[in-house]
Amino acid sequence: MAWQHQWRKPPTVRSGDQLSLGERAADKMRNGMGSWPFVFVFFGVMIVWAIVNGVLHVGGGSGFDPYPFILLNLFLSMLAGIQAAALLIAAKRADAVSSEVAVHTENNTDDIKTLLAENTALTELVKKNTDLLDEIHLHVANIGKKVGAEMGRFAPGEAPPTGT
Repeated sequence: MAWQHQWRKPPTVRSGDQLSLGERAADKMRNGMGSWPFVFVFFGVMIVWAIVNGVLHVGGGSGFDPYPFILLNLFLSMLAGIQAAALLIAAKRADAVSSEVAVHTENNTDDIKTLLAENTALTELVKKNTDLLDEIHLHVANIGKKVGAEMGRFAPGEAPPTGT
């Protein structure tokens, strides 16, 4: 359906080359980190990390990250810091997009109200003209009957004969 593709992005929202490098990065980060593939990969890496370290510890070895997984906790803390910044950047970008859409909607709402008022006025004029045209047709038909009756072609009140 063509209309579904048309409304994916509002027409006034900047995109592509119109965006700054930071805005494009924020959009990509939001789309990447806010997706199901990211969540599944994240959980997969954590599970693999725990399994590999658990297997290395079973044989008496020390593994590359001892049991409380201090290195993993450090990476998760750094990831949380980056994600917090990414969420703030994405929220700021979403606010900018919402503002652009609101301005576009406000401008178009005024235009649509004006067009609707003009359309209503035109519709009323067409109705008035249609009523006048119906009245003219009635008068012409009455004149035709009167002229036909005066010429003796048909009696008053009868319909004029057809061409057969």
